[in-house]
Parts: sequence; structure tokens; C-alpha cells
Amino acid sequence: MLNTSDILDTIRMITDENLDVRTVTLGVSLLDCADPDPKRACEKIYDKLTRAAGSLVPQAEKISREYGVPIVHKRISVTPISLLLAACERKDALLFAKTLDRAARETGVNFIGGFSALVQKGFGAGDEALIRAIPEALSQTELICSSVNVGSTKAGIHMDAVKLMGEIVRATALATKDQNCVGAAKLVCLCNAPEDNPFMAGAFHGVGEPDIELHVGVSGPGAVRAALQKDGRGKSIGEVCEIVKRTAFKITRMGALVGTLLSDALGVTPGIVDLSLAPTPAIGDSVANVLEEMGLETCGCCGTTAALALLNDSVKKGGVAASNFVGGLSGAFIPVSEDAGMIRAAQSGVLSIEKLEAMTAVCSVGIDMVVIPGDTEPEVISGLIADEAAIGMVNSKTTAVRVIPAIGKRVGEMLSFGGLLGEGPVMRVSDASPKVFIDRGGRIPAPMQSLKN
Repeated sequence: MLNTSDILDTIRMITDENLDVRTVTLGVSLLDCADPDPKRACEKIYDKLTRAAGSLVPQAEKISREYGVPIVHKRISVTPISLLLAACERKDALLFAKTLDRAARETGVNFIGGFSALVQKGFGAGDEALIRAIPEALSQTELICSSVNVGSTKAGIHMDAVKLMGEIVRATALATKDQNCVGAAKLVCLCNAPEDNPFMAGAFHGVGEPDIELHVGVSGPGAVRAALQKDGRGKSIGEVCEIVKRTAFKITRMGALVGTLLSDALGVTPGIVDLSLAPTPAIGDSVANVLEEMGLETCGCCGTTAALALLNDSVKKGGVAASNFVGGLSGAFIPVSEDAGMIRAAQSGVLSIEKLEAMTAVCSVGIDMVVIPGDTEPEVISGLIADEAAIGMVNSKTTAVRVIPAIGKRVGEMLSFGGLLGEGPVMRVSDASPKVFIDRGGRIPAPMQSLKN
């Protein structure tokens, strides 16, 4: 139960420590919009999205004012568009992308996710058409986010898709080079993608979800760091875990309250609360700073993976005590360009891509918002995707790759996106080639861990 002290603590977290509801994401099924005629399908999509999400932004802003809780982003996630393309006689993926972007603008949301394909076991009827349209779609729209799931613990890793995505990531950066390669920042490759994730760029509305539902993504690395700074000095590891758990409990309670209120206001099914600690470029709102508060000289030094494992586990334990419906990714994000502490560590050379890869074995996502040299070969990008997918597949967890080839830039130079996407230094990537391995194609078989039935 919450007491007066807990309530005052939460108010202080909001006013002084960057605590917020990072996103409310309305998941909308578009399965009933499928049509052999792509124009007719897009008309149905626009009508349904504007009807379902028309009041999302004003209702969220009303609740934010009434309860004094910042709600930073309002978003929509939709059924993977490749599934609707499969029903079309003409696979016009760009038409769907522009329709989603137009609906997002009409409803006033920040992003719309679901220009996606699930190809962990092979390409379906609409998958390749969608994937090959990604560079053009992300260069001609503003609010679209795209994701492709290339592997899972049950299916293994689809290496033909991995090879293709290395090419698509680079092509997307090239297509948006005049916009600081921002298209690649809105494109993510996943393994074990969750169907109820409220965070972009990987959000889509899974086929097992209700017709319309409301997910909440909370955040609070600044609040966790402040709690450790106040009460954690000289404490044992077990006591540090307890401080993080108590803080995560309060953060999740706030998110669950907002989710309930907004679901009721919209008349939709409540979804999940994603407890992920999602950083921002704001000073103090950094997962790296939390790890350093635990006792690391800088994020990326020896001991970082252990500290991150402790943080991730404690956040989940505190969160599940606060809400019956926890989902999405739920843990700690380590997007380099969106985390001031990560940026500093990368600039100093302490945090490398190899260390980030090790950290992804114990946290929520993967090689996220990492800027790489613009001349990185597509097969090297595919190798990064395959490595992360392997970590996710073997450990039965979600992993991802969102890298931005900085066209025309070299190691050490900065690439800036502005806003929540922040800026990041170009990080070194080994240029030794995995081309022969990637070109083999086929599928890496599912591991023994998949045989759980």
C-alpha cells in the first residue's frame, strides 16, 4: 500500500528527477481493414485510426494536467503492415506508409509504429515488398517507425532476412542522408519481438492482442539514480537492490494509474505497463548515471554488465509487485544517443560496441541508437544483427539492433538528430568481413532451449 511519504516521494520524483510517463501507445488492430484493393484498404486504415485515436492526445493531456504527471509521448501501434500487403493484389507498401503518416498527423501523435514484418522463419506474401520499401517509406514520411523481426527462440534466425536488413539499414541511411540519416534511427531489427511493446521504433500491434488497447511505458532513471544517491552510500549490493525495487514500485504504480485513467477515458481495453528505464539526453536522466551511482567510475568499465544485470532484475521485481499486467520489454534501455552518460562514455573510448553487445545479454534491448561509420559495409551491419539475434535466441529474450550509418562521417565525429533521439559519436566497428558467412543464407536452427513443450 502507498502511504503519504510514498506519495510525496513520487511528487518529488516528477518535479526534481525527470520522472514521467514516457509514452502512452494505443494499439489498433488493422486486420479488419484488409482488402485486395490497396487504395480501399488504406481508406479503411485511415478511417479506423482517426476514429480510434482521435481523442488520444487531448485525453492524455487532460489527465496530465489534472494529475500533474508528465506524459511525454502519445503514439499508435498497428498490425504489421506486411500482413495487410499480403491480401493486396498490388503490393504498394509506400501507399500504406503514407496513409499511416497522414493518420498520425491528423491524430496529433508523435510516432506510429507497425510498418513491420515478422520474418523469423521465412518471407510471407507481403514481407519482402514491405522490407524493400522501407528506405523510400522512411525518407518520404516523418512519423513512421519500422521494425523487422528476424529471429526467435522458437524459430531460430532467418539469415536471408538478416542479409537483406544489412542492405536496407544502409539504404535507409543513404535515403535520408540530407536529414542526418534519421531514417535509420526509426528502423530496428528484432529477435523475439514482443507484441505489446509501447516503445518505438519496435512497437507493433500483435495479432493476439485485442482490437484496440492502451499500453503505458514508464520511465525513471533519474529517480532511481537520486534514490541511490540519497540512500545507497555505503550499502551492500542486496540493499542497493532493495532501493531500486522500492523506487521501481512507485514508478510503476504511477504508470498503472495513468493507464487505467486513460483507458477508461477512451473506452478501450487496458493493455500492459512496460517498466523500462528509458533514458533521455537530459542531464541526470541516464541509465549510465545509475550504474555509475552504484560505484562504477564510468559506464563501460569492467563490472558494467554485472551492475546492469542487478539494475534490470531489481526494476522488474519492483514493477511486477505494482501491476498485474506488466509486459513489453520491461527493464533498462541502453540507447547511446539518447543517454547523456552513454554518450560521454562512448566519447571517452571506455564504452565500445563490443562492451555494449555484452551488456545486451542482461538488459532489455540491444545495440540501440548507435552511430557507426558511413562507409560500413552492409554485411558488417548484417553481422551485428546476427550477433544480437543470437544473444536473444539463446537467452529467450528480446534483442535488437538500431544502428545509424553516418553517411560522410568517420569515427569520433558527432551525428545529431535533435529532440528525444539526441546525438551520438560515430563508434568504431570492426571492418573484418563476415560476408562469406552472411552470404550462406538459410536459417540458424532454434536452440535446445526452444524445446520446452
